[in-house]
Amino acid sequence: MAMNSLGDLAQNLMLRSYGTRIRNDINTLTRELSTGEVADVSGRLRGDFSHLADMDRSLRRLSALSAANAEAKLMASASQASLATVEETVTDLSDSLLSVALSNQAVSHAHAGVKARGALGTMISSLNTSVGGRSLFAGVATDQAPLSSADTILSGLRTALSGLSTPGDIMQAARDWFDDPAGFVATVYTGSDQSLAPVQVSENTQVSLTRRADDSAFRDALRLASVSALAEDPALGLSADTKTALFKQIGVDLLGTRDGIVTLQAEIGDAEARIEKAAARNGAAKSGLERARGELVGADPYETAIRLEAVQYQLESLYTTTVRNSRLSLVNFLR
Repeated sequence: MAMNSLGDLAQNLMLRSYGTRIRNDINTLTRELSTGEVADVSGRLRGDFSHLADMDRSLRRLSALSAANAEAKLMASASQASLATVEETVTDLSDSLLSVALSNQAVSHAHAGVKARGALGTMISSLNTSVGGRSLFAGVATDQAPLSSADTILSGLRTALSGLSTPGDIMQAARDWFDDPAGFVATVYTGSDQSLAPVQVSENTQVSLTRRADDSAFRDALRLASVSALAEDPALGLSADTKTALFKQIGVDLLGTRDGIVTLQAEIGDAEARIEKAAARNGAAKSGLERARGELVGADPYETAIRLEAVQYQLESLYTTTVRNSRLSLVNFLR
């Protein structure tokens, strides 16, 4: 009769050892199946991690570039929306002032003054837009709005226009005040005189979103709207003919200003297109690197699943054997 060469204690220890090894195999295969990577990376690469490290470094850089790309896309889109509002406001105000100039009536003059005041506020609000707590048109001073209120502009300009009565003098004085460092820049523009640095949105692409609220196109629009709003101001005491001449001149000048704003819109539109192309390149590069990395250290999900099922079957068989051995006794053997 064959005799079992292992005692009960030794056999129990052996079964426990087998169980531990099988459970470790299950944990390893489960981790490989869930992560998609082999557990023994060093063994797969034979100790040479240089290629893998280079891939991981490139993937981290692409991730940073993608984040910068998304932020630049958001800022460009918001800037474009703000410019669209400014352009629409300028066009609408120009049409209204030209119509008022043709009618030459006191009621129309009053309406034009109110409309110009509203247009000024709309433009200031649009240029003070911020996204994610960052001002779009304040240069590097992204933590603050670039323009003061409409009341601040009108108050300073009113002083500069006081005592003038001809359209030519009024327009020149307004231009001088907006160009004077002690005028518009000192009392109204609160942003920085340094533009934002270009944003790196892909490996080989930089995008510049450098326009500020003190740009000449914006400054001209604000100046013309401000003069229109003050034309009806009793403190200036302008005659009806002077108001009509001012509204006509401003209406025409606003058309030229509109062209400048449209040019800025085209500039940002070009930036948006470059951002989109850069995003596509980033995505393609990332997909290629991830695929190559998967081929380098990836675990075949089909093969891993088969191995996991086989190991699970081994564990079930071990449990069955253990249960049967635990039921052995001399009485049962003699039966």
